[in-house]
Amino acid sequence: MIWQWVFFLAMAAMIVVSFLTVAPQQQIGESSRIFYYHIPQAWLAIVAFATSMVYSICYLRRRDAGLDDRAAIANALGLLFAILATVTGAIFAKVTWGTYWNWDPRQTSIFVLLLIYGAYFSLRGAVNGEERRAAMSAVYSIFAFPPAVFLMFVFPRLTPSLHPSDTVLDKNLKFSMTTDVASILFGSLILFTVLYIWMFKLAARVYALERARREVD
Repeated sequence: MIWQWVFFLAMAAMIVVSFLTVAPQQQIGESSRIFYYHIPQAWLAIVAFATSMVYSICYLRRRDAGLDDRAAIANALGLLFAILATVTGAIFAKVTWGTYWNWDPRQTSIFVLLLIYGAYFSLRGAVNGEERRAAMSAVYSIFAFPPAVFLMFVFPRLTPSLHPSDTVLDKNLKFSMTTDVASILFGSLILFTVLYIWMFKLAARVYALERARREVD
């Protein structure tokens, strides 16, 4: 399909430009280029968890198994992007601070987040009965999202952190990026979002086909 070729070309162009232009944070240097990937991954993790919460609410209202599938898919993608954000953050920490992990508030927050959503899939694997599993998973996903928002946006700002806090916004909440850096970062955000939507739709289609096959059998 044409849009897929356009997407791949745009993603390739963004990757090339992100390494050929001036580093986004001059004080940190070359390692700051990882922001172009780390920030979209962390953002999409929270977007995916929010998506799961919405589908979980819809499931409890309509009891449609397809909605439970979509909630589980969104949480799986959210967990994937959270893991990618953890890995890219650890690489940045190694280059900048000399160690992959030091329990910085940001690292602690995302570690707890991984535990919360890892437990979601443990719950799904432990509960017997499709309707009971779907209902319990939906309730868990709804109650898991507010702590996720707290861990991603509030807790890291309550305690001193080595994590750069003025990469996107300065202390006055104004954009602290140059036009070139903002163009690459927001381009990356858009492309990663398209990738997330594509992966979500593909997985939803596979789940639907699998469910249809089980009903035929």
